Amino acid sequence: MSQINILAVANHPEILETIIRLINQNELWHGIPAGSLEEAEELLRLNSVDLVLLGVGVDEETGERITSLCQSIDPRIVCLRHFGGGSGLLYSEIRHALGGG
Repeated sequence: MSQINILAVANHPEILETIIRLINQNELWHGIPAGSLEEAEELLRLNSVDLVLLGVGVDEETGERITSLCQSIDPRIVCLRHFGGGSGLLYSEIRHALGGG
């Protein structure tokens, strides 16, 4: 099975670092951090991304712009809002969004 690339977008560096660390604990997942809309846009264009995790500090307008860009690049990219709640919830949300139940 190939690695799943997950772009995590959050405005808080410490939280973003934690999310990426948690994502990377799963050997099948590869977390890519983005701390701003501009960085997320660039990374989406440069990387093959399977899922975009919209985290803490990403306002509705920014989330909509990122989601729209994902749809124009590849409609199969899943965009998911994550508001916290621990590693178990994060893993469950990601698995569910990727169709793994």
